[in-house]
Amino acid sequence: MIPKILLKESIIAPPGYNRWLVPPASIAIHLCIGSVYAWSIFNPALMRELGVVAPAAGDWGLSQVAWIFSWAIVFLGLAAAIGGKWLERVGPRCVGVTAACLWGGGFIVGSIGISTHQLWLIKLGYGVLGGCGLGLGYVSPVSTLIRWFPDHRGLATGMAIMGFGGGAMIAAPIKRSLLKFFSESPEYLGAVDAVKLVTEGGVRFAEVAGKKVEVIVAGAADVSGDLLEGVYVVGTGDTGTASTFITLGAVYFVVMFIASFSYRVPAEDWKPDGWTPPEEGKSSKKMITQHNVGIDEALKTRQFYLLWIVLCFNVTAGIGVIGVAKTMITEIFGTALPSIVDADGAFAATYVLMISVFNMGGRFFWASMSDYIGRKNTYHCFFVLGILLYLSIPFAASAVSASPATIWLVIFYGATMLIFTMYGGGFATIPAYLADIFGTKFVGGIHGRLLTAWSTAGVLGPLVITSLRQSSVDKAINDLAAKVDPEKFQQAFGASVDKLDQLMAAKSVTVSKLMEIAPQGTLDPTSSLYNTTMYVMAGLLVIGFFANLAVRPVDEKHYMK
Repeated sequence: MIPKILLKESIIAPPGYNRWLVPPASIAIHLCIGSVYAWSIFNPALMRELGVVAPAAGDWGLSQVAWIFSWAIVFLGLAAAIGGKWLERVGPRCVGVTAACLWGGGFIVGSIGISTHQLWLIKLGYGVLGGCGLGLGYVSPVSTLIRWFPDHRGLATGMAIMGFGGGAMIAAPIKRSLLKFFSESPEYLGAVDAVKLVTEGGVRFAEVAGKKVEVIVAGAADVSGDLLEGVYVVGTGDTGTASTFITLGAVYFVVMFIASFSYRVPAEDWKPDGWTPPEEGKSSKKMITQHNVGIDEALKTRQFYLLWIVLCFNVTAGIGVIGVAKTMITEIFGTALPSIVDADGAFAATYVLMISVFNMGGRFFWASMSDYIGRKNTYHCFFVLGILLYLSIPFAASAVSASPATIWLVIFYGATMLIFTMYGGGFATIPAYLADIFGTKFVGGIHGRLLTAWSTAGVLGPLVITSLRQSSVDKAINDLAAKVDPEKFQQAFGASVDKLDQLMAAKSVTVSKLMEIAPQGTLDPTSSLYNTTMYVMAGLLVIGFFANLAVRPVDEKHYMK
């Protein structure tokens, strides 16, 4: 039984209510759930949760932790698809309060999974529960603000979803500070030549107080600050991730709960003073209908599936990059430009923050711009410019590897920031696009169903980028191992080259460690690990362009009588 105070009939605004009091509530909730875009801040810490300084044999890999982000996006779409129809019945306050419980609680459950090193528990907490909270929190303000601002649909959806893009802008520095505050260094045994090491099954061990313990060997690429190169005992330190999760979960719950009680909905026949609905068909560019299509009926139209493809491929191209943003920029430019892209990740963390700034700005800019140039033309801009920008990234990555220069970092930075404005703009524009095509009456429910495209992209994007990256990493390691002197390899890793597969599986051998013993003049392959991925992303945008080109007004037979 839902308390009456949470239901739609309890939050109908009185006559003369100022509609500008509603957007702050949606922005506050979206700033909280939008922190999901700063997920990549957690990747390096989770990938060395046991080793702390460097990955240990039992630590998770990038493909494993990236899937946590994917799970959250999958359940975001599923919850939005189900919750969109529920939203139309109970109203945004009830949905917002439920989102607060799920998103905040998901962090708490995830922290338990980190403390016990149970990946499935993190997926359940952050991925499933948190993802459902994301979906419900995401759809809660959309249809409400479109009804409050029928005269500026693009602006309304831009305001509704702007906070989601800006969530990482606030979350990135907070997460980084909390991780640093709660972290503890592992036990240091000494320099490599001062500790007797053995390698068994690719795993490194040392003897401490008469007992054999697992250790990691940290090189110059692994340490920063006051940490020294050498041997560290696995499982003796703390990255601070679990405590950070608990702290964030509590804060997000409180903010979202309070914001949910600020929601108000307009009366059924409310219209802005002095506003007259535009005549249907007057602007063929904008394709705005004055009719309405039901939620279930919308699924019978080809327009729904074309827009599904449009959103899915636009999101896929950006979401995979967002999920590994911090790792990606460090790998591409960390070796070539170490004085800028520093080892402690400060530059990369700032990069994640700027992604949020441009993501948020793009949501407001492109959604507002679509009120003037039309939604279809706006998406044409996304696809045409996006293809060119994605193709520029491999060019910059290859160029900086051959000739380290700041200009290549500037090109990469500028290209990705423009990409993220259009990525965010796609999310902010799609609800207005749906309202134009299907009418405003059930746009919240239809939007929820369409967000299953986001779920698909949440799997497809990270899967493509991590699998292609891992394939590139494996090839790079094998190529470098073939160039390294066998005696130097044996001395560095305590095993011969024919044990390479075991050493790779245990994370004892990496590209950076092989480069330390590679012959003089060997080109570091790290910068090109993402080239293939960017070509694939550009190809997806080509498909999205033609799907958007095929969108036409809905046939009259689908209109409600």
